[in-house]
Amino acid sequence: MKLHYQRTGQGHPLVIMHGLFGTLENWGSHIKNLSEKFDVIAVDLRNHGRSPHTAEMSYPLMAEDIKQLLDDLELNSVHLLGHSMGGKVAMQLALTHSEKVAKLMVADIAPIEYPAHHEQVFAGLFHVDLNQLRSRSDADKQLQAFIPEAGIRAFLLKNLYRNKEGQFAWRMNLSALRDQYHEIASAPQGPQFNGPTRFIKGGLSNYIKSEHTDAVKALFPQADLRVIADAGHWLHAEKPALFLRQVEQFFKD
Repeated sequence: MKLHYQRTGQGHPLVIMHGLFGTLENWGSHIKNLSEKFDVIAVDLRNHGRSPHTAEMSYPLMAEDIKQLLDDLELNSVHLLGHSMGGKVAMQLALTHSEKVAKLMVADIAPIEYPAHHEQVFAGLFHVDLNQLRSRSDADKQLQAFIPEAGIRAFLLKNLYRNKEGQFAWRMNLSALRDQYHEIASAPQGPQFNGPTRFIKGGLSNYIKSEHTDAVKALFPQADLRVIADAGHWLHAEKPALFLRQVEQFFKD
């Protein structure tokens, strides 16, 4: 699996991983700012963005994808930053290849198995009739009955593009994401990662709860937690300046 990635900047390597239905493009402004201090490698995870599609999807596999990229780039020590699903990939890589990871930051996700909660998103995406679309706004209208939040629809529709034949298509492997959703919801596993670790939570998000503390400490005994007030699950997009400050402060040492 040869992942699509974007590399820019200089300094200690910092690998950034997006969440479910996302791409490296979600990190645009953060990549630009962080590249002033770090060698930023932003990736499209398998079945997302411009990376290859495959029927199989699990955190061990996705962690190995990143490990392969690091080996190809001849990087022996990197910082990891992952949001949501990407945070679980980062955790899995730190647990299974701790020798590669200097510091780990996880944005708004815990090392637990989550109950299914994307049913309406999948229903809406599969409802979109790609063959009949004339514009992105047509797709937006078709999604409205399933996803009332305009911001979430806009985020999802960033995956829509025109292929070589001029037809609308999804960049993400939608069928694989649905079929492998049980793997996406699962928890990372492995021996402990004893390196510096920070979990960063949106104050309005319920993805990280106090009852998750034992699960965090069992795998990441050096972990601490920071909260960005008045931010939800997409804390890096909702409070970009505060999020950037947290990232720079944690990785600068």
